[in-house]
Amino acid sequence: MSDAENAVVVFTGKSFEKILREGGSQAWKLDPSRAKKCEWLVCTQNAHNYEDYADGVAPHRSAFLIGRISRVSPATDPGVEDRWLVEIGEYAPLAQPEVWGGDRNPVRYTTLDALGIDLEGVKFQKLERETTSAAAGLTIAQAKAGLAATYGVSVDSIEIVIRG
Repeated sequence: MSDAENAVVVFTGKSFEKILREGGSQAWKLDPSRAKKCEWLVCTQNAHNYEDYADGVAPHRSAFLIGRISRVSPATDPGVEDRWLVEIGEYAPLAQPEVWGGDRNPVRYTTLDALGIDLEGVKFQKLERETTSAAAGLTIAQAKAGLAATYGVSVDSIEIVIRG
């Protein structure tokens, strides 16, 4: 494997099941263009997170899920702006202790090799997502953030016109 970063590692309080329901891990402050260059999402457990959304049960600092990144899009959690969802198209459970090194920032870019993760024998499953209706929609802020990330420009450079 090359020395190029191929993994986004997050330190999350959410559970394996919740991450699958959400289609990936969110609401992260990250560099979307950098994250899009990575192939893998590695979720490590923050078992000391006491927020209402935190339902994770894996051992603290362990890697409990790996997913193949399908895209990086604006977060869908209510009330968050300028945050990102790292979506996955396929996934596998992991049970690797002490992967999170205690970094202050809960998002890190690295390689699977550096994490000691070997994919030999890992069986991936396709993530089946429920289709959401168009009525769920996007906010203007989410649309602008997604377009800015896609085209590598500032959010302030995006103008959206709605004609009705």
